[in-house]
Amino acid sequence: MTSQKRVDQPSFIKGLITGAAAGIASLIAYQYIHAIIKQPRLMSRAVLSKAEDFDTIEAQALFIAADNLRSAIEVRRFGNRKTREILHAGYRNFRESWARDFSFASFGLLALKEFKVVKDTLEAFLDHQTPEGQFPVKLHSMGMVTRFMHSLLGREQPTEIPMRPKYISGHGTISLDGQCLMVIAAIHYSFQAEDREFLKTHWESLVNAISWAERSVLESTDGLLTQAAFADWADSIARNGRVLYTNVTYWKALQEMAEAAKHFGLNDQISFYSKKAEQVAQAIQAHLWRPALGYYAASDSLDQLTSSGNLLAVAWGLASTEQANFIMDAIIVNGMASPVPTKVAYPSYPPNLIALENRLGGVANYHTDAAWLWIGAWHVVALARSGRVEESHGILSRIAEVIVDDQQVHEVYGPNGRPLSSFWYKSESPLSWNAGMVVYAYYVLEYFMKTKTDIVSSVSKDEKE
Repeated sequence: MTSQKRVDQPSFIKGLITGAAAGIASLIAYQYIHAIIKQPRLMSRAVLSKAEDFDTIEAQALFIAADNLRSAIEVRRFGNRKTREILHAGYRNFRESWARDFSFASFGLLALKEFKVVKDTLEAFLDHQTPEGQFPVKLHSMGMVTRFMHSLLGREQPTEIPMRPKYISGHGTISLDGQCLMVIAAIHYSFQAEDREFLKTHWESLVNAISWAERSVLESTDGLLTQAAFADWADSIARNGRVLYTNVTYWKALQEMAEAAKHFGLNDQISFYSKKAEQVAQAIQAHLWRPALGYYAASDSLDQLTSSGNLLAVAWGLASTEQANFIMDAIIVNGMASPVPTKVAYPSYPPNLIALENRLGGVANYHTDAAWLWIGAWHVVALARSGRVEESHGILSRIAEVIVDDQQVHEVYGPNGRPLSSFWYKSESPLSWNAGMVVYAYYVLEYFMKTKTDIVSSVSKDEKE
């Protein structure tokens, strides 16, 4: 009898502990889910607009894109009790601010003269820049799993939780393109808003940002940045080494630093950044231009045609006039602007380079043959700046049709022309990055169309005289 009690007592205690642990876990899970369900339900951010209220479909799409962009502006709090107007990447999945997304979206915000939110968001990232010069990859208030659960349960992510910086991506990598883009955005803001004091105040921070990007990669004798896998905007693709897109953003940042240095009379820094930019430009031409293909390769080890890096090279003036026309023709021939402008890559990357979670989640083509409107917007800009204004207008019209059809700007579109989705993932709507770039493209094309009209009018006048 005594022996039996000794045998049963440890089992009883073990069962008691297991039961208590299960009960506590269930209570925590209940409280966790209950806290999410208490949040307001997600609401559609579709914009109600009627065709008859606008002169053109492009004007209607601009109205929707501008509304979507402004809807992503919210006042957020930080740990130091400071509040700022912040541009979120999205509403359903990404109610947080990403350096990369914001930097591109800022082009549209500045076109709309939304100077305060651009300055506030820039300063929020500058507040959290490390002493070594690294900007956060993003400013957020909750982890990935909790964000996913809010989306899955159809609930809004709370905005009262203080935002905090995150310096490493979900794949454990640093963001070189986001680093360079923040420099570009800061200088662009200063010039567009005529806020020279901002540039003067944060000049050393921008110098440190460029230095950090250069120190944080493998040593390279040709001046190009070399990156790890899953480290740039196409972060579901394990492309590494000398990547075109990343180095085009780096080259542009160096150019902008040289231009900004002129306003301070910093002759030594003008020379320093100009020479670096020229070295990087020459290295991109030497390592990544493929004359037989008529475009820049995705990286030094991948020959895919990637629209982002190639279109930025054209829009920002890195590519020559001849190269620009080759690139534009290659994009057309390979059907990258149809049905939605513009697809990410051609041909698609091999499956072994695509992140496992994307394959399991049913969105393996997220960064391959899917289309993103921010790239389509750069497509519009690149064509316009290459003198192919009619083609540029055609791309913008196609973008406008998609936006007006959905009454909002989605994140990413599948080959069927509809927003990309699977059981596990639904395209963010709206996405401020896409919306901001569409707004910017509209204003750029409007400028070039007016310029062309003025030139034609001038020529006609001369002929009559």
